Amino acid sequence: MKVALGQFAVSREWQENAAICTDLMTKAEAGSADLLVLPEGVLARDIADPDLVLKAAQPLDGPFLSEIYAASRGNTLTTMMTVHVPADAGKALNVLIAIRNGEIIARYDKLHLYDAFAMQESRNVSAGLTVPPLVDVAGMKVGLMTCYDVRFPELARRLVLDGADVLVLPAAWVKGPLKEMHWEVLVTARALENTCYLVAVGECGPRNIGNSLVVDPLGVSIAKAAEAPALVFAELDPARIAHARSVLPVLENRRFDRPELTQP
Repeated sequence: MKVALGQFAVSREWQENAAICTDLMTKAEAGSADLLVLPEGVLARDIADPDLVLKAAQPLDGPFLSEIYAASRGNTLTTMMTVHVPADAGKALNVLIAIRNGEIIARYDKLHLYDAFAMQESRNVSAGLTVPPLVDVAGMKVGLMTCYDVRFPELARRLVLDGADVLVLPAAWVKGPLKEMHWEVLVTARALENTCYLVAVGECGPRNIGNSLVVDPLGVSIAKAAEAPALVFAELDPARIAHARSVLPVLENRRFDRPELTQP
């Protein structure tokens, strides 16, 4: 599978973000990518207005995604991103969507909300209630995670035990002391401990670190972006997964059962 990582800084205007997303889709398709992963919360964001994710939320048939669907039609590229969608109780859902040929083929409502480091995502966002699905892309099974989820190893392990070869992680990883180190350590650990690929795409800009990367099943970083907008490509090889699981059979050697989701 050839994957593209589309890293950019999200604007407060959805029209600008839609144009960037569709441009990255065109370039990813031109580069023969099977999968394009974009950051978290690509519909709208403003560092000075943390409530914008709620105020700017749009339904899945709204104008932002209508432009994304149109750009997706007529090709085999799968595009993944998260957007904020209006929900009950005056809040939104942070929804990871997989789009192919003009329609959503999978969705995942973010389970772990970022109530940490003096931030409170749950102020505007309701948590999801179900384990993410797997998506078939170019003969590989892809599991869905979002940003803060990477700090919870149970979700990654559950997805791999469900059959995932690849985990994707759209993110908006906030800058701060040691935060770049946290990002790289956690992304690498989730790939290595599960002998799978992990494709982590972070928003860049004044608030977030960027640093998108792909880590292989033995913990090797095989592609990486810096702090600026970028489109990075990487090849994911099923043979590398098979090799990793033969020399490092942690999935076979484990003594704990498959993690199950608890309800609030």
